[in-house]
Amino acid sequence: MIKIKEIKAKSIITKSGLDVDYVINPYIGCMHGCIYCYARFMKRFTNHREPWGKFLDVKINAAELIPKNIKKYKNKSIMISSVTDPYQPAERKYKLMRGILKNLIPLQPDLCLITKSDLIVRDIDLLKKFKKRIAGCSLSLLDDSTRKEVEPLASTVERRIKAVRELKKAGISTFIFISPMFPELTDYKKIIAKTKGFVDEYWFENLNVRATNWGDIKKWLRNSHPNLLKKFQEIYFTKNDYWNQLEKEIEGYCQKQNLNFTIYFHHQKTQS
Repeated sequence: MIKIKEIKAKSIITKSGLDVDYVINPYIGCMHGCIYCYARFMKRFTNHREPWGKFLDVKINAAELIPKNIKKYKNKSIMISSVTDPYQPAERKYKLMRGILKNLIPLQPDLCLITKSDLIVRDIDLLKKFKKRIAGCSLSLLDDSTRKEVEPLASTVERRIKAVRELKKAGISTFIFISPMFPELTDYKKIIAKTKGFVDEYWFENLNVRATNWGDIKKWLRNSHPNLLKKFQEIYFTKNDYWNQLEKEIEGYCQKQNLNFTIYFHHQKTQS
């Protein structure tokens, strides 16, 4: 059971430490319940006692908080979202993104939308009104049964791929964010082969293991992929160059394929 609460936020556009100027997060928490999600650190600031994936705060006044005709956002980059999914299941009811996008149109930021849901196609009509926009889906796995183990309430693999195809067909720049990359499970070459006809950019991020998510990841491996547990422990808790080597491999492959790509790998050793 997911605890859903409607709240009124004080602000909605936040300065970002990522590769964008600002971020918008219409929700606190996420219904997708991804076992690996790094955003669970947000619980330190929100005072939620429920497990990650079991609570959702809906910022019902989100659209009202978008300022009108503020030049400081013009030509600045805004990403939706960074610590939640803007098109998670609750969005079908609340339609926060419709209001947010409508109110962002006059500001004309350099807009980026990232999601694990095909619901994004609902808003193609609004996305087309931005001069600079890119939208896409994160995708780790092509096998949907494995995908469901780690992202239980996210859209299926095929629905996400179809959504990106529809975005491209509508004239919107597209990306596939191959993230998180699971050792021995994520086949980035197959993902690219299946999608390169309608994807403008590929982004890559390795599975970011932290103390807050390792327990759930380890439990999943023990239950579903026990043969991989030792491999994950070696990669994340011993000194090795696994991700450095994979990064070089991806770079070489993408250059050969003449792809536009960006790699966002985390190289720090995990502290158990």
